[in-house]
Amino acid sequence: MSDRIYNVLFLCTGNTARSILAESILQEDGKGRFHAFSAGSQPKGKVNPLALEVLKDAGYPTKGFRSKSWDEFAVPGAPKMDFVFTVCDRAANETCPIWPGQPMTAHWGIEDPAAVEGTEFQKRVAFEQAFRFMKTRISLFLALPIAGIDRLALAGHLKRIGNSEGSTSKASV
Repeated sequence: MSDRIYNVLFLCTGNTARSILAESILQEDGKGRFHAFSAGSQPKGKVNPLALEVLKDAGYPTKGFRSKSWDEFAVPGAPKMDFVFTVCDRAANETCPIWPGQPMTAHWGIEDPAAVEGTEFQKRVAFEQAFRFMKTRISLFLALPIAGIDRLALAGHLKRIGNSEGSTSKASV
C-alpha cells in the first residue's frame, strides 16, 4: 500500500457548485489518500449556497470553499496535480492551462444544478442529484488500486467512471 497522497483538481467553468461538491466529497472520503482542490475557468467569485447546504446536510465539510480561477494551479509553487477532472461540459471543451507533471485527466460531466429554474424544492433536488452522481464517481475512483495499475488502464477506468449514471457527455479530455 502506497503512503503517497495524490492531488486532484476538479474543474468547472464557474467553480460554484459541481466542482465544490466534488472537492468536499473527495477531501472527506479520500482523507489520508487524496488532497482535493477545485477551480474554474471563469470563476463567479461566490460558492452557491445550495451546494453548501447539501454538503452540510450530508455531513461533508463546508468551510473554506471559495470560487477561484484555475490559474492558481498553473503557476510555479502551486500543488502538482496527479489528476484533473472536468465536471462540466463547457470546461471540458475549453483550452486548459498546461498542468505541471502531466496529470491523468478525465471528463466527469454532470448537469449543472445551479442552472435549474423552478421552485426552491426543484433546485434543491437538482443539487442533491448532482451530489449523488458526484459521490458515486468519487466512490468508484477511491476503489481503484491507483498505485498498482498502469496509466493506460487507469485512463480507461477514469473514462468509464465519467460515463456512469448522470453523465452529460461521453467526451473525454
